[in-house]
Amino acid sequence: MNAELCKKALERIQNPNILVNLVSRRVRQLASGGGTMSKPLVPVSHNMSLADIALLEIAEGKITYELPTETGVLIGSEIPQKRKH
Repeated sequence: MNAELCKKALERIQNPNILVNLVSRRVRQLASGGGTMSKPLVPVSHNMSLADIALLEIAEGKITYELPTETGVLIGSEIPQKRKH
């Protein structure tokens, strides 16, 4: 994995945990080999790994993420319990 691409991608996605998950998901998409999501969104050279392609896509703003919004959170006693038969 290219260290310079990692730095550039971290400038866009400041949380390293989110960046790792984003790269991982994109690598799986690129490796799947079918459909429009498996094609790189940036120009690729022959020596680039799938992780490098994903990092470059993120660094160039082609790939981003959105955190889910809270819709309803179960707290304490509201968590469903298993029924005893």
